[in-house]
Amino acid sequence: MNLRPEQLSAQLAKPLAPLYILHGNEPLLVLEAGDAVRAAARKQGYAEREVLVAGQGFRWDTLQSAAGNLSLFGESKLVDLRIPNGKPGRDGGDALQRYARHLDDGIVTLISLPELDWAARKAAWFVTLAEAGVVVELNAPERERLPDWIAQRLARQQQKATPDALAFIAEHIEGNLLAAHQEILKLGLLHEAGELSLEAVRDAVLNVARYDVDKLRTALLEGDAARCARLLEGLKGEGEAPPLVLWALANEIRTLANLRQGMDEGQQLQGLLKAERVFEERRKQAIQRALPRLASGTLRTAILHAAKIDRMIKGLAGGDVWDEFLQLCLRLTRGSANQPPARR
Repeated sequence: MNLRPEQLSAQLAKPLAPLYILHGNEPLLVLEAGDAVRAAARKQGYAEREVLVAGQGFRWDTLQSAAGNLSLFGESKLVDLRIPNGKPGRDGGDALQRYARHLDDGIVTLISLPELDWAARKAAWFVTLAEAGVVVELNAPERERLPDWIAQRLARQQQKATPDALAFIAEHIEGNLLAAHQEILKLGLLHEAGELSLEAVRDAVLNVARYDVDKLRTALLEGDAARCARLLEGLKGEGEAPPLVLWALANEIRTLANLRQGMDEGQQLQGLLKAERVFEERRKQAIQRALPRLASGTLRTAILHAAKIDRMIKGLAGGDVWDEFLQLCLRLTRGSANQPPARR
């Protein structure tokens, strides 16, 4: 059974299911959901808890032993299994399938996983777990929903903020929910219940945004020039390696160019996306929004521009690499299928 994150608390108020599977791209949310399951287990009399971490060298027969190893008093037990890399391997996959098919009475099992790609979701071990238990996917809120997420967190401590203040917090903690959580708690300590002004928030919130290349790719697809500039500045300040930034941008540009060419030749977009191995739904939607504004000529010029940056990184051409990254992003964020390629 699949649950939305907001449905979990209501489910935990009932007698617990024998198996919970938590996964997603935001460790804070996975951790909090796991805490909720653990608290519900204690409340419902699961007095014992055994934590298993499936790292390198983990023996999978330990999982079955943990479930069968109740105390002499026969108390109910929570088996807390964590798979940090989300890849149990062949032996682990087989063990998980056997385990899910023979869940013991008096045992609640919690399995925590990181973000899973499309292949892992279709793997036999995950499908078997999902059929036997309750699955909750816990992903970071999309950027446009981040102010609402912050407002909900503030409401838990009887605080609220103006729209400008919420937007300020969202901008300064971009992509880093753990830091956002810490900043919100700090606001609760510094200020009493009630409404927070933009000035109060600005004085309290640090710039803890997590800049990474995946967010740069997303901003590029969304045509958000200002965000691209901010992310590039952050990546530069954090000392990110230029080859990694170039790889991310060039890979996205080549994908867009191949899709644009195929569409210009009359091919169906869904088939083209499959051929380019674009399976993640959110990325699909972003690409579909980006393609109408990008002409083939714009994308061909962008590929040549990326090649120039590559020569600069290798020391074969002069110039400021980070400025060229910005110019490349601007070329694509202002691109239009009805305009000629941007000139430099």
